Amino acid sequence: MNANRDRTAWLQGGQAHCQVGPQRQDRPHRLVLLGAPGVGKGTQAELLGERLGTCHLSTGDVFRAAKSLAEGERSPGLEAALEYMRKGELVPDSTVLELVRERVRCLRCPGGFLLDGFPRTVAQAEALEQLLAGERVALEAVLSYDLPLDEIVDRLSGRRTCGTCKAVWHVTARPPRVSGVCDHCAGQLYQREDDRPESIRVRMAAYTSSTAPLTEFYQRKNLLRTVPAHGSPEDIFQRTLAVLAV
Repeated sequence: MNANRDRTAWLQGGQAHCQVGPQRQDRPHRLVLLGAPGVGKGTQAELLGERLGTCHLSTGDVFRAAKSLAEGERSPGLEAALEYMRKGELVPDSTVLELVRERVRCLRCPGGFLLDGFPRTVAQAEALEQLLAGERVALEAVLSYDLPLDEIVDRLSGRRTCGTCKAVWHVTARPPRVSGVCDHCAGQLYQREDDRPESIRVRMAAYTSSTAPLTEFYQRKNLLRTVPAHGSPEDIFQRTLAVLAV
């Protein structure tokens, strides 16, 4: 994370405050990022954050950070979400929305934001629209990173995970020095079940089905900007900047 930005308020919610605030922007960028697993959305969020001075507000990061927080440090919405996750159930729209409401001051941050992982449904998008209207801020654009299915399968099926330290490698894009062995801890690498081609295709079908109404919703609002996600991260980044005209 950039030393000039601190996401404590986003990761913890409740009464938590960032110790280092972002620099106030004359024109803060407020963006939603969409894209299937494997399109490199996280890398683009990092590059955009550096360039635009915005914070990457990922709901996935909130869930991951929650596991290291003591019970007393977790907001009510976060406790509810973790309970669903412990049962292996999907976190419902109402609970995800509560998590975001607890962090609403991050949405009016003078540095802007890159919202990732929310909204995932039209109902969540409508709720976000109301939240932002209440804060008197508006979305600038919704960036949808697009990559053909075969390329997504190739990217994800090439991933290998260390059984010891959980580091992730890739057989072609980021291979370890010794095939099948982690550079960090010498642990054995394996292919996760959900990184197998057949599993990826099932996940992508579910993703496409669930997000199609969401992209249509933002297209009707004239906010959707499609970014081809093939090529290097720098190539994709330059396309993103061109779409945003920055």
